[in-house]
Amino acid sequence: MNKTYRILPRSEEMLFHLILGLALSERERALLRACTLRHVEISVQPAEWEIVIGTQEVVEAALLARAAAQIAENYGLAQVFFQQNVIDLKGALTPVWERSVRQAAAGDMAVFQTLRQSAYTVDGNIIRLRVPGHFGAELMTKSAAAKRLEDAIRLNTGCACRVICTECAIEGTFSVDWTPPAVQMTTKENALAPASPARANRTGTKKGKALPAGVIFGRSIVGEARHLGTIEDEVQSIVLEGEIFAPQVNKLKSGAYILLLKFADKTNGIACKKFFGVRGKAVQEEVDAEVERILKDIKKGGPVRIQGKIEYDKFVSDYVLFVDSIEKRTVAQREDTAKVKRVELHAHTKMSALDAVVPPKALVETAARWGWPAVAITDHGVVQAFPEAMNTARALRKQGIDIKVIYGMEGYLVDSPDDPRAYHIIFLAKNKTGLYNLYKLVSLSHIRYFRGTKKRGRPRIPRAVLQEYRAGLIVGSACEAGELIRGIVAGRSDEELEEIARFYDFLEIQPIHNNDFLKIDDRFPIRTDDDLRNINRKVSALAEKLHKPLIATCDVHFLNPEDAVYRAMLQKANGYRDADHQPPLYLRTTDEMLAEFDYLGAERAYACVVENPRRIAEEVEYFLPIPDELYAPVVPGADREIQDMSYAKARRLYGENLPKIVSDRLDLELKPILRHGFAALYIIAQRLVKKSNDDGYLVGSRGSVGSSFVAAMIGVTEVNPLPPHYRCKHCQYNKFIDDGSVGSGFDLPPMDCPVCGTPLVKDGHNIPFAVFLGFDGDKVPDIDLNFSGDYQPTAHKYTEVLFGKMNVFRAGTIAGLQDKNAYGYAMHYYEDMGETKGRPYIEHMMRGCMGVKATTGQHAGGIMVVPRDMDVHYFTPIQRPANNMESDTLTTHFDYHSISERLVKLDILGHDDPTVIKMLEELTHRDPETIPFDDPATMSIFTSTEALGISPEELGANMGTYGIPEFRTAFTQKMIDDSNPDCFADLVRISGFSHGTNVWLGNAQDLIKAGTSTLKDAISARDDIMNYLMQNGIDPLLSFKTMENVRKGKGIAPDVVEKLRAGGIPEWYIESCQKIKYLFPRAHATAYVMMGYRIAFCKVHYPLAYYAAYFSIRADEFDANIIAQGRAAVKAAMEALIAEAREHRGKLDNKKQDILIVLQLAWEMYLRGFSCEPVDLYESDAEKFILHENSLLPPFTALPGMGQKAAQAIVEARRNGAFISIEDLATRAHVPAPAIEVLRAHGCLSGMMESNQVELFA
Repeated sequence: MNKTYRILPRSEEMLFHLILGLALSERERALLRACTLRHVEISVQPAEWEIVIGTQEVVEAALLARAAAQIAENYGLAQVFFQQNVIDLKGALTPVWERSVRQAAAGDMAVFQTLRQSAYTVDGNIIRLRVPGHFGAELMTKSAAAKRLEDAIRLNTGCACRVICTECAIEGTFSVDWTPPAVQMTTKENALAPASPARANRTGTKKGKALPAGVIFGRSIVGEARHLGTIEDEVQSIVLEGEIFAPQVNKLKSGAYILLLKFADKTNGIACKKFFGVRGKAVQEEVDAEVERILKDIKKGGPVRIQGKIEYDKFVSDYVLFVDSIEKRTVAQREDTAKVKRVELHAHTKMSALDAVVPPKALVETAARWGWPAVAITDHGVVQAFPEAMNTARALRKQGIDIKVIYGMEGYLVDSPDDPRAYHIIFLAKNKTGLYNLYKLVSLSHIRYFRGTKKRGRPRIPRAVLQEYRAGLIVGSACEAGELIRGIVAGRSDEELEEIARFYDFLEIQPIHNNDFLKIDDRFPIRTDDDLRNINRKVSALAEKLHKPLIATCDVHFLNPEDAVYRAMLQKANGYRDADHQPPLYLRTTDEMLAEFDYLGAERAYACVVENPRRIAEEVEYFLPIPDELYAPVVPGADREIQDMSYAKARRLYGENLPKIVSDRLDLELKPILRHGFAALYIIAQRLVKKSNDDGYLVGSRGSVGSSFVAAMIGVTEVNPLPPHYRCKHCQYNKFIDDGSVGSGFDLPPMDCPVCGTPLVKDGHNIPFAVFLGFDGDKVPDIDLNFSGDYQPTAHKYTEVLFGKMNVFRAGTIAGLQDKNAYGYAMHYYEDMGETKGRPYIEHMMRGCMGVKATTGQHAGGIMVVPRDMDVHYFTPIQRPANNMESDTLTTHFDYHSISERLVKLDILGHDDPTVIKMLEELTHRDPETIPFDDPATMSIFTSTEALGISPEELGANMGTYGIPEFRTAFTQKMIDDSNPDCFADLVRISGFSHGTNVWLGNAQDLIKAGTSTLKDAISARDDIMNYLMQNGIDPLLSFKTMENVRKGKGIAPDVVEKLRAGGIPEWYIESCQKIKYLFPRAHATAYVMMGYRIAFCKVHYPLAYYAAYFSIRADEFDANIIAQGRAAVKAAMEALIAEAREHRGKLDNKKQDILIVLQLAWEMYLRGFSCEPVDLYESDAEKFILHENSLLPPFTALPGMGQKAAQAIVEARRNGAFISIEDLATRAHVPAPAIEVLRAHGCLSGMMESNQVELFA
């Protein structure tokens, strides 16, 4: 097959490189220099090139034939063809002139304003630019703007040109006292961004030497910046202007640092490196501090000038910029300078699925910065931007900046639910009544009237439904897709148009170029700009006649003109053919909008741009789209019930006269629980857990609910957070060990009651309550519960019994575009455009798409509970997940995070561990709650294989934790090897290490290996910090705040570090805290380990039952075709995967990794003397393994390719008697042909006849 490649030029000189050796006259050279090499199409077989050039005049065939022959000779080609694209520069330049000016200005407002006031003429490939005034001409020279303008025109038109600047008199639109902005000289004093006084005094790597203002490191940068897109080889010294992002620092073993970051300008991107080390008289501490300062300066990225050299880096196999200096660069922002500002009433955000790219926060902040009194949010069919907009406005108000957010939506109006076409319509909520009705309309449009596919469907609103819920809403006629403008375009009569217009509270018009597509779409009789103006004039006339406000809007889909490319990426990825021709749907200033509508006359333009929108904004009341406090469900008598249950259980365990440590803890917890109205949440959780336990399914707690002793007493969690202690079941004797010497009560030595001689129960894990509800007990409790995956649907249904069907909704989620998809959108966009861009540039551009809503969904187990006496629409609209009309599930329209502090969220999660425990109980008849947590044989498998009766050499591992939750991965097994746990508390620490970020690797692991710390005092969970600091005399509140900051990755503030040092906290402990990015709660780790320990106990003492339960529930990749063949087959398959992993640096893909885990466990089973039988057509279960005396019988689903439904159908069909043939099996069980072949290959059908006829004949 013939392969072809497209090569894109990276240099303006590439054409002349190709024709090297060709003799040219001056005229021919000038003619070719005016050409732009677009690309080269390379065909491998035969060796042919097709070269595409752009030019303003036809190049004679003879010259191109000579050039083709020279290229063929230079590169040994069979044939070379030239294709000319002749461009009319004058015609091509007009539509891109504004864009080219912006690109040439490169963020310099002085240059930008001067270029905008300049006139130009086109003479062949020469552009003569008449610049106003002497200073204007000097500015063009000093700033190299003419060269940048040439580059921008070449980029936008594909045509090479030369820009010549000439000075002209200041006249026309200039006032008599106008002078161009002052020239920005590229000297050290004024070429740099202004710095704060603190910034100017900072020192560089050389002690005492101050950095110049604006310089992050290195020196002040002088010289003209080049475009990265024009560079195609190594450059010894280059200056660039653009943005840096994604900085990270790696410390080398030598103590030196390597700073890695990425840079992008408007043409391309490149990876950057900078090395820092000890030089001269500098010491390591100074280098550490300097690198920390630099990273802090560039942490958020931003615009810079950067200087260094570009070299090919063999380590990354690409060109890299080795940086010498970076300085901050100020980029001017657009401003609204009008005395009286407009208000935008039609703006879309990233929540307008895959159609707009404006972050709600950025929209509100821009409107506030411009001094606007208000701004509206009107996304397509949804209101999911409201929470972020509300939070932004509230944050601004705290800074003294007052801006009103108008909460609205652009809906889809139909006359009847089955209408084929829906019209756009604008809703603005005038007050709380309007907001409630808007939420009702959103719910109805998504649940009842959604039409189309999940991706392209529309939540429609019938006119009659709108009339029912119109109170409190301001209704506008919307854009060209609204019924009014569509009626005008369709030529409807004046009477019909008036009837349409009467339905709306205001009539809307937009800048004419928003609707340029109407001029090229044959369906519409629009051909000129004046046709578009006439549409707006007609709307204006109707508004005047009917006494309705005329409102000019931008229909915002991106914030700034240059952001149009991000919307183009989205649309091109979703199949829009005209994605490259973006209308100017950006947020315009007041003056820009007045200029857009000057054809209406100054007075009318001012009314529709400024006066009328402000009047509507004033009519809208201030209100919040989400209530400001928690509305918990009411459980009658919950306060008394929780107190009674807690004290009753405590007295049953610890005696009528409660020990002070118990009574104090109950008092500490119950006071805030009752004061803040949290008792109902505890009681709800208790009833859910009790229901599951009564039905035979153990429930595991998650999160930090195990930090609550009250939760333990009422049965919500089995984690007891009191200090380690003994208690007697018979006489309630108790003894607490609260000096921190023991991590878990399970690790206390066995002891008999000194009063009655009964063996004492050991319990307690020393977990502070503050971890759960905060230091003051006012944090809304987040009670997460791990139900069996089999039982989860039952638990969800039970919430409807507790609260009512229309008071419980699944917690909704909103999925935005993330790194991988956004990168793909950006990469494919430039590929389709025929432009080659470096990875850093793609990563830079993809950020404009990230976070754009792609779809909606539901939390895995989250349930939002609405109080019985309240309507959900007081808080949020509702919808189906991902707009799947076949789903019976209803979710919150808002992402659950935004309303989780207003409504109670119950996490009723499905998990495999409770299901495994349930199956083990059924197989062993052992109550899991009777399993001891101090069994020596069970504890031994975490460091040895002796209890399994096999050697480490046979197993290939030093421990027997294959298949044990929390300890089965290679990561945790390596952690066990490094730390040698010897008690239950150590296992909890390892669980904490494994779930944290920057807790083990590069932190605790190094401390333990160096002997600086032991496993028992290294930080593994958030509670460790609070307990350790308090035990060392640090104030409890300071201990709590330190824990909270460290667990969130915020580190410890310098003033707190000094207090900790003064309190005797060792330096290694403080440094360890500073590295941590996330810490797991100990209660969560303890609950996980308790579940895992029970399973480990069964692995030791009930091995065959353990393997049956594990393989039935956790082993999706179990392959009976291999494992049933015996030890040799298992070992061969396992060794093949291990060999493959070695070839790939120890890594396998997820599926193969899962297969290896199953094979390792099967190998362990064989080593312990058990075996696996083949699947049996008449004995095997559909999904579960069956225990025989020393072997397991696999289910049908253990055969790859055998589906659950087919397996269940076989089991059901065989109840009616044996199968007389394979045909009989297929017919009675409705088993598809592929499943029959799976059974045949395994040997299940051996001896069976093929057809019924043959069997009957026989």
